[in-house]
Amino acid sequence: MSISQASVGSGALSHVYIHHPALRCNIPESRGLFYDDANRLLICTTSSQVFSWETSPFNPDVPPSVDSINEGPILSIRFSLDKKAIAVQRSDCEIQLFNGETKKILNHKCKAGSESILGFFWSDSPLCDLAIVKTSGMDLFACDSMLNSLRLVETKKANVNWYTYTHETRLVLLASGLQCKTFNGFQLSTAGVVRLPRFEMTMARSESNSKPILSAGDLHLVTVYGRIYCLQVDREAMLLHLYRFYRDAVVHQGSLPIYSSKLSVNVVDNLLLVHQIDAKVVIIYDLFVDSRAPVSAPLPLLWRGYQGSDTSSQAANKEIESSESSTSNENIVMYEDGWTFLVPDLILDETNKVLWKIHLDLEAISASSSDRTSLLEFLQRRKLEANKAKQLCLGIARATILERRPATQVTQAIDVLVTAYSYSVKAGTYKEIKNEKATASTPTAGASPDNERHRPSGSNIDEDVEMNLSSGSKENMFCADEQQESQLSSPAVSPDELYKFVFASVEEMMVEESEYLVAIITEFLRSISAEKLKVDLNIYVMTIRLLAYSKRFAELSLFTTNKIIEPSKEVAFQLLESGRQNQNIRVRKLGLDMLRQLSLHHDYISSLVQDGYYLEALRYAQKHKVTSVRSSLFLEAAFASNDLQHLAAILRVLSELIPGFKETSEYYTFYGLLNDTSSSVAV
Repeated sequence: MSISQASVGSGALSHVYIHHPALRCNIPESRGLFYDDANRLLICTTSSQVFSWETSPFNPDVPPSVDSINEGPILSIRFSLDKKAIAVQRSDCEIQLFNGETKKILNHKCKAGSESILGFFWSDSPLCDLAIVKTSGMDLFACDSMLNSLRLVETKKANVNWYTYTHETRLVLLASGLQCKTFNGFQLSTAGVVRLPRFEMTMARSESNSKPILSAGDLHLVTVYGRIYCLQVDREAMLLHLYRFYRDAVVHQGSLPIYSSKLSVNVVDNLLLVHQIDAKVVIIYDLFVDSRAPVSAPLPLLWRGYQGSDTSSQAANKEIESSESSTSNENIVMYEDGWTFLVPDLILDETNKVLWKIHLDLEAISASSSDRTSLLEFLQRRKLEANKAKQLCLGIARATILERRPATQVTQAIDVLVTAYSYSVKAGTYKEIKNEKATASTPTAGASPDNERHRPSGSNIDEDVEMNLSSGSKENMFCADEQQESQLSSPAVSPDELYKFVFASVEEMMVEESEYLVAIITEFLRSISAEKLKVDLNIYVMTIRLLAYSKRFAELSLFTTNKIIEPSKEVAFQLLESGRQNQNIRVRKLGLDMLRQLSLHHDYISSLVQDGYYLEALRYAQKHKVTSVRSSLFLEAAFASNDLQHLAAILRVLSELIPGFKETSEYYTFYGLLNDTSSSVAV
């Protein structure tokens, strides 16, 4: 598909876009386009053939599969869940089933005149394989893969005006009543058939006091964070009502304002996209938060792609965006009447016979948000582009420090990242992501009770999307059987990554404002301690370096003695180095004491020798029976210091401590050097 010149370089901003190329249906003599949401297939029919394209994962170049059926009208078509059979609704009283392997055909008809077929769908419930919805209710049938018979299992009787069903939720709602606002609901899941309480939806009266009638297009079933919602359009009140389904109740959970008489919805990465079709904008909502405010300002749905191969190679890599009414030379119009929005994230353009996939622009959303803390929480809930969300989080944390934001704001941002990482580890969703920009170690969650506190009991809701709900609120949750595909990668930022890509990267630029950076690091360590996580030892080394640079030795002593800075070999060496550079005996002593406390005998003795405390080092080695230190270490250090008295004293002590030392080559070598240098010193 080529792109019109009018669409190039418009520079418009968008948070949601569709991307070129689309999955295109180039079938001559096609008679209709259908979408099979159970198998995620785009279906195109001719007089005797069925062409089907896999849409998950979305690949515009995927070739279609071809099946044969008998000629006849097609009102609806769906493949069985094992894709061995095809069901076709021929009329309002007949459904035909075709076996693709045996070519066997099975006909099912209802009572003409007394009832009519509204539609059908395949089920993975252990009770039935096929559900047929009629004006008199819903029939549940069992059939084998060979289509030898269609056996009626159960009938759910009700007066039905229309129905809505999605395979993602396994939920069917049967509308009845004069206004079509009374519903009987059933969930046909792998756990069986669950009947919901009968309920009514809210509808405002018009100014003329007439009673509006609810249509099937006014209802949208979606799954967000593992929870099933029904969205109902109330055009009189200009509201989008949200109903959440539980096993024993249907609860109205607020309303969203609408600004268009025509609207539709999609769900991308657990975000609700409300398309205001008349206004030609899309509004993003995150139902995880209590606020019903949109994530960002309403912006147009844009089309993005690449210029055709006939242009230069440089231009071929230039991204283009357009909100123009025509986005190609085939006159693809944004929000045209031929568009059908398919939950969760597809748009079927029946006019041009293409299928678009909807994408989020996390970078654009981040750039338009001023509340850094809320933005980080938002990004930490993203799973579809976890690595991009992680990189954005690291960039935001780094920028917050470099911009010298108030310490309270930076602390809140860090708390968000640390808490999200802690939960991700405990839930088992954190995975190391290795690339050129970020590496992280994968911690192992312990078996402590803290690791269990976020796990739901009696619910099959995904753990990684219910992080702030108590287990009690999930026990009665009515939820989708088919969860969104589990993402092993996570946007969580580990403490090691925070050190490497945030603190270490800003240290050089913030060295003159070390007091501010130390305050931030201190809060980071507090947050890490509260979550009982491990931290990169280099963060302690950096803290010592910053405190020593600003001559804040009293604070450095407090940080060390109060274990704000955890003892380690690396920390001790940095204390020794900082003490030498600043000629501060107290800081050096902190380093020596830490080496001794950690029983790092060899390093402790080496440090004493380096400072000229040869005899003290020798006595320590004798007391603790340190055999790893060579006697030449003391002799070489004393000789290098040009202090002949020290050299003589060490030779004397070694002779007393080590039996036979006077017979060794080391003794003769250094004794000879001592005599050659000065004959006045007696050994």
